[in-house]
Amino acid sequence: MSDALVTATAGSGRKVALTFDDGPSTEWTPQVLALLDQYGAKATFCVVGQQARAYPAVLRKVVAKGHRLCDHSENHDERIARLPEAELRIQIGGARDAVLAALPGVEIPWFRAPGGSWSRLIRTTAASYGMKPLGWSVDSRDWERGGVDKIIANVKRELRPGGVILMHDGGGDRRQSVAALRKLLPWLIAQGYSFDFPD
Repeated sequence: MSDALVTATAGSGRKVALTFDDGPSTEWTPQVLALLDQYGAKATFCVVGQQARAYPAVLRKVVAKGHRLCDHSENHDERIARLPEAELRIQIGGARDAVLAALPGVEIPWFRAPGGSWSRLIRTTAASYGMKPLGWSVDSRDWERGGVDKIIANVKRELRPGGVILMHDGGGDRRQSVAALRKLLPWLIAQGYSFDFPD
């Protein structure tokens, strides 16, 4: 398995992959799911192990709706690039175990490092679990909470066909993320984009 960072959709052409980090959340994830449902969009949810343990029913709903999962570490430790392999295995394996406890046998094709903090060791450790390292090509910067219009402008500025968009459904107050998604989904469709998963 390649440990090259994935930053594009699986399919070619006018496709986009929506990715949501730091959930699941009982408040924001259901709102994101409802919007995706409304527009027939599929997405990838990058799941924190502690959140998966706390809210397994929300995680099961994500998969039941046809979305895919990505491991986003046990507790979102942004020092992850400096951790030794034994601790990396706790971060990556812990989140994986939490997801599998809620959804036995579910596929977890990707790992995304907290804060996009990568090292060669992280990529090879993720690959040892059968996960490709997942990056992004479009940072909505919704985590800055700079306002809905700013989030949308960030996406429009950086988006190209095959883009992987970074957004959030957990890790704090995500009302701006949800409001931006409500406007972005119809805009993406109007621009001729269809929804895909990362490569």
